[in-house]
Amino acid sequence: MLGRSQADLQRQEEQRSRLSRARHNLSQVPEADSVSFLQELLALRLALEEGCSPGPGPPRELSFTKSSQAVRAVREVLTAACASQWEQLRGLGTEDGPQKLSTEDAESQDPDSTGQLESEAPRDYFLKFAYIVDLDSDTADKFLQLFGTKGVKRVLCPINYPESPTRFSHCEQVLGEGALDRGTYYWEVEIIEGWVSVGVMAEDFSPQEPYDRGRLGRNAHSCCLQWNGRGFSVWFHGLEAPLPHAFSPTVGICLEYADRALAFYAVRDGKVTLLRRLKATRARRSGPPTSPIDPFQSRLDSHFSGLFTSRLKPAFFLESVDAHLQIGPLKKSCISVLKRR
Repeated sequence: MLGRSQADLQRQEEQRSRLSRARHNLSQVPEADSVSFLQELLALRLALEEGCSPGPGPPRELSFTKSSQAVRAVREVLTAACASQWEQLRGLGTEDGPQKLSTEDAESQDPDSTGQLESEAPRDYFLKFAYIVDLDSDTADKFLQLFGTKGVKRVLCPINYPESPTRFSHCEQVLGEGALDRGTYYWEVEIIEGWVSVGVMAEDFSPQEPYDRGRLGRNAHSCCLQWNGRGFSVWFHGLEAPLPHAFSPTVGICLEYADRALAFYAVRDGKVTLLRRLKATRARRSGPPTSPIDPFQSRLDSHFSGLFTSRLKPAFFLESVDAHLQIGPLKKSCISVLKRR
């Protein structure tokens, strides 16, 4: 968290320098030269828009003093929390003393966390994390037909794609372009027909893996939400966890690097409903379990954090013949965010 805060402060300082230069250039334009004035004014406006990132910090005011104070405040809070945890681990903590942060408290302090959205929330909330996904034709299996960079359908006759070391050879899968390695990302997928799986896969995962180990969610390097024609389920490291939710043709995927979490949502009527949020939980330190052990959650606790040690890519698996999906448009107010990303 400190590293992120310092990086955000550094970006804001760079933005401050750009704004200062743009302001200086604007002040040097002669009053009679209206064309140059408009050009410099546009440059200043663009510099302002580039600085309006969705990360921590004042969203509508350029107060670098407040940002610096916020970084120091976060550092002090974390230092005190770490000291309290260390004392409790040594057996020196008391019930009246400072208590260590709970998982919920830690998530609530992260401005990019969506962990507090346990049921239903406005779709517009997620649009500030919107990410453009373009399908990478160099990764598409020969039995997948691409429609531009947004649509893909599984076909019976193989397509004569050029040779590529990143192309899947045993699974009808395709990846998105670009790799994600920090921050929060949100994208949507329209399930048009058939059985499909949507999720993420490590950038360095071999596309030549055999079918049983190469499919989304069947290994430790990927995770997905599957629609199998009857219901939703989530897959990770070869284990499946069925979900009780009804079919939704529009699915939202939210990748949260800060929390090392991946969440899937049903999108309907301008709202998103949580299907499942995957994250390793804090293990118990002592005492017998209070409830039966969930094998799927146990697998998450053991291996899920390791997934985030690699750069991740949006991934799509079309399981049935004629399966068809489309990357969602993500319209409305997210356009400016999409341009920045």
